[in-house]
Amino acid sequence: MSSIHLKTPVPGPLSRALVERRAAAVPRGVSQLTPIFVSHSEGAVIEDVDGNRFLDFAGGIGCLNAGHREPGVVAALHAQADRFLHTCFMVTPYESYVRLAEKLNALAPGRTPKKTLLLNSGAEAVENAIKIARAYTRRPAVICFEDAFHGRTLLTLSLTSKTHPYKAGFEPFPSDVYRVPYGQPAALLEDTFQRVVAAESVAALIAEPVQGEGGFIVPPPGWVTAVAEVCRKHGILFIADEVQSGFARTGKMFAIEHEDIEPDLMVTAKSLGGGLPLGAVTGKAEIMDHTGPGALGGTFGGNPLCCEAALAVIQAIEDGGLCARALHLGEIFRRRVLEWKGRFPLIRDVRGLGAMQAFELADSASTKALTLYCYEHGLILVTAGTYGNVVRVLMPLVVTDAQMDEALDVMEAALKILEAA
Repeated sequence: MSSIHLKTPVPGPLSRALVERRAAAVPRGVSQLTPIFVSHSEGAVIEDVDGNRFLDFAGGIGCLNAGHREPGVVAALHAQADRFLHTCFMVTPYESYVRLAEKLNALAPGRTPKKTLLLNSGAEAVENAIKIARAYTRRPAVICFEDAFHGRTLLTLSLTSKTHPYKAGFEPFPSDVYRVPYGQPAALLEDTFQRVVAAESVAALIAEPVQGEGGFIVPPPGWVTAVAEVCRKHGILFIADEVQSGFARTGKMFAIEHEDIEPDLMVTAKSLGGGLPLGAVTGKAEIMDHTGPGALGGTFGGNPLCCEAALAVIQAIEDGGLCARALHLGEIFRRRVLEWKGRFPLIRDVRGLGAMQAFELADSASTKALTLYCYEHGLILVTAGTYGNVVRVLMPLVVTDAQMDEALDVMEAALKILEAA
């Protein structure tokens, strides 16, 4: 049976009415990529208020690797809701926070003892990782990369690369943040230390093992290792941003595991919470313990509902073999899209790692036209790339082979129309 089932034109009348209410109530700075409103979701499928069913290849922008309403997550939430909802871990703690920290410490790459701080989002995790790095090293500067995305708060915007729509109009940004090319020889960092910022002034370097919003850019083999070695040489902490690439998306629990690296600090979020807001900083215990009591935390960080959801997500990934599933889905995608590349000159590049896959088109207008056709035909996609010309897939890893083929059929139909135009 087809997963895509459109009962009304997209958007339908109920969604159109909600679009009008949204415009009156919500700031226009909060974008809306599809003019539909959700009523139900399951696995890899979303149903809107008009009864239309869509294959969801956006996954809440990478938050649903284990699927919409993963049964273990739903059961854990119901059980926790019957006990208590919030106490603030810093005031009256609870076991699930500790249990999740223990699990993330055990999963983190490397053998050095680890500790974990739980927070509300990826951006908050990045902010705290920078705080911890500066406190530990007693240095001010941070190095990040071109085309990076690390969040939308004021500090993380200084680390994020793309100007529109993220940065323009929000200046000035925090200082002592320096940007270098991504994926280029690590020796260029030594040049940066000579010409831009002294190595002994740099607290941390933060890098996505695979860039997400920047366009699913995979660096050359060995590059992350070489960068980490330069950091180690100069006493600079290496922060791995696994917010989008983590939790089985690339075929490993964390993308950094494709190379034999133990980051000093690792930030996670998105699919960690299974649909609930949760972020984490996991790092070497010596570094994490350097700040004093009260220096880290937040009212809602590690909320008990989020902790139970995360523990269920990790269980689902492990029990469901979702790392292997990601590799299989990536192969299905690449086989089809590489064949398209030979037929459709509009496709300029195909790239990715595991199920973190994308193809780059000639321009952003073509990308918008393709995603518009897709959602009108029952497939939800999101774009990426500094120039907005990359189509990425972030489908739940529980998507079936048949659903994957169905989604690719819709994309192919869109490409045929674009090439004929």
